[in-house]
Amino acid sequence: MAGYLSESDFVMVEEGFSTRDLLKELTLGASQATTAEMELVQHIGIPASKIICANPCKQIAQIKYAAKHGIQLLSFDNEMELAKVVKSHPSAKMVLCIATDDSHSLSCLSLKFGVSLKSCRHLLENAKKHHVEVVGVSFHIGSGCPDPQAYAQSIADARLVFEMGTELGHKMHVLDLGGGFPGTEGAKVRFEEIASVINSALDLYFPEGCGVDIFAELGRYYVTSAFTVAVSIIAKKEVLLDQPGREEENGSTSKTIVYHLDEGVYGIFNSVLFDNICPTPILQKKPSTEQPLYSSSLWGPAVDGCDCVAEGLWLPQLHVGDWLVFDNMGAYTVGMGSPFWGTQACHITYAMSRVAWEALRRQLMAAEQEDDVEGVCKPLSCGWEITDTLCVGPVFTPASIM
Repeated sequence: MAGYLSESDFVMVEEGFSTRDLLKELTLGASQATTAEMELVQHIGIPASKIICANPCKQIAQIKYAAKHGIQLLSFDNEMELAKVVKSHPSAKMVLCIATDDSHSLSCLSLKFGVSLKSCRHLLENAKKHHVEVVGVSFHIGSGCPDPQAYAQSIADARLVFEMGTELGHKMHVLDLGGGFPGTEGAKVRFEEIASVINSALDLYFPEGCGVDIFAELGRYYVTSAFTVAVSIIAKKEVLLDQPGREEENGSTSKTIVYHLDEGVYGIFNSVLFDNICPTPILQKKPSTEQPLYSSSLWGPAVDGCDCVAEGLWLPQLHVGDWLVFDNMGAYTVGMGSPFWGTQACHITYAMSRVAWEALRRQLMAAEQEDDVEGVCKPLSCGWEITDTLCVGPVFTPASIM
């Protein structure tokens, strides 16, 4: 399994820079759910004051880690969570996670996280009783929400909770809009449409100058289209069809072809389960118009009937060893999988357009001169020695950072 680069004007960036210096330079803050994530963002230099532990249901060890490492902002949505924080991190600043109407979203979170409006006052009073300061409200519409107005309703609900908290003496100044924002061009609802609705609602309920800090969790928006993956066909079999189908109508053999890949839904293609999508591959070799198409399905390496990557595809005859390329593979892919029977993790190579790299390099050099720090860019291998046409073998890679 690997990835694929078709662009010719790219420079390769060493992993040590791309995962540390680049993120540190570009990140305004970090919303984390686990101890490992908190450790990672602190390792790359994000200060504790810019980190919020946004998981409303945390392990006690996670709360203790936050307390030990100066992470103050923690989310909660129930009395038990509040009691855990009172015991393990009494100086924490709490953000109350409220439920949303995410019934039409592809991935719904309010069944698992978020408190109803009618229970908010009780939790706010309980926090006040235990001398825990609540400083704001968070919500999450879920991923793939087709109705931008759901954001407006949640912002209106948050305004009510702000008023409850202020009335009880809490200093409310944080609003977390959650994540799940679309990051592809073909999304049913464009990011710009959602942003327009959000901005209008904020103007109404949290106008500029009201003293509220607005957060948004833009991980999916940033990375969904940032990665391209290529996987190889490791096995195939042809299955004769019992009923006449599209093949006979096209004059081709009545059969369907099952292809086995070296990655499946328990690994990189976890987004098939999480987002309920059917990935469409880009063929390594462009077929001729004369080639017949066959009903085809793609399956992962797990020995069960659930590891189906895609069905209902019409593809030309492919062969073992051929590569299939999938774009928009940045969210809920690599990070969600685990090695299957000891197989090696995928190889990741980072790439950046020359235009973007030049802009970033100038910014880093300016920071170096300002801080009088030497060697900011010395660890880099930005590939200037490579010719204008960058020829790379199949590797797993973000297509670009534009």
